Amino acid sequence: MPVHRSGPARGRRLTVTGILLAAFSLLLTVPAQSASAADTPPRGSAHMGMGVVEHDGQHGTPVPGDATQTEGVDVSSHQGNVAWSTLWNSGVKWAYVKATEGTYYTNPYFAQQYNGSYNVGMIRGAYHFATPDTTSGATQANYFVDHGGGWSRDGKTLPGALDIEWNPYGAACYGKTQSQMVSWIRDFLNTYKARTGRDAVIYTATSWWTQCTGNYGGFAAYNPLWIARYASTVGTLPAGWSYYTMWQYTSSGPTVGDHNKFNGALDRVVALANG
Repeated sequence: MPVHRSGPARGRRLTVTGILLAAFSLLLTVPAQSASAADTPPRGSAHMGMGVVEHDGQHGTPVPGDATQTEGVDVSSHQGNVAWSTLWNSGVKWAYVKATEGTYYTNPYFAQQYNGSYNVGMIRGAYHFATPDTTSGATQANYFVDHGGGWSRDGKTLPGALDIEWNPYGAACYGKTQSQMVSWIRDFLNTYKARTGRDAVIYTATSWWTQCTGNYGGFAAYNPLWIARYASTVGTLPAGWSYYTMWQYTSSGPTVGDHNKFNGALDRVVALANG
């Protein structure tokens, strides 16, 4: 005997089919993720100078200045376990190691990099990658000091450095006005000095500093400048600073990409370490 399908059953089947077709049509109309969103790096992956080439470009190799300069490097988790002996033998005498970012990240290679550079004879320090849109300057300074960014008067430890530059995760100035950015930086610097007794180094690029702080010159009297510019000269410095203490001049150096020049002989590096 033939089986007759009831009307309601046929209706349910048509309803399910309609839902599937509607869902498929909806998928076709959803826009693909934008390239900028897809290319945003994961939190914690930022490092010194990652925005320099994109925003400032790269213009030749540095021209030696009149003053004696001392070669250095900066490293983060991107370098993994670093061949410190190779760098030392190539003439690198000082280093900065990324310790922290925001209040959510610590460099998993910090011990190998920070202790390894010290063990081969280098003068080394730690740096913090600032994310002013996540927590206050004071909060991040405390996190930095508590996770490797401290200082000791041993002649081999440089003061901590604040890496303040283009936001790799969003708007260049982290959604802050120029005055708000200056306040955030001041909050960090004051807290760091209160915790360690040292004035932190400021690492930045002139173009970012001009855009995001209004070219504020009020930190120059106390905070050494570490300028980032991949060119034959450092170019114009941010307001207030008449000279740079360190210059990150390339991201494509030997052994470790980020190479720097200290504006002085090795005894001046020691002097900065000693405070």
